[in-house]
Amino acid sequence: MKKFFSFIMVLLGIHAGTACGQQHFDNVDVKGFAELIQNPDVQLLDVRTAEEYAEAHLDKAINIDVKKQGFIDQAVERLDTNKVVAVYCRSGRRSANAAEMLAEKGFKAFNLEGGIIAWKNEQMPVVSSIP
Repeated sequence: MKKFFSFIMVLLGIHAGTACGQQHFDNVDVKGFAELIQNPDVQLLDVRTAEEYAEAHLDKAINIDVKKQGFIDQAVERLDTNKVVAVYCRSGRRSANAAEMLAEKGFKAFNLEGGIIAWKNEQMPVVSSIP
């Protein structure tokens, strides 16, 4: 079973661990993230500012700004700890921090490597809230 899980992680482009091995979430490349969020049970979380979110975001993403006070409280209130959370930001740095915080609260979190920048570079779809 462990080999099967490892195979799935490689297939989805998931890179577990860091140089120091301290993170409790998985990084996923654009292709793996796109496949992951096709599952209707996966919660999609954009942790950028409301302004960034309005400019362009992934369809059906929930926006909770990781830099605002009370981020983790809002996340725990709005998200289901029994479901996977796919997290992204602009470049992957804020979302990695958010994914770590979520993992510490019991969520299974996946971070989009390279953030929405990498997503757009791969010509993946985004939506805008600006008319």
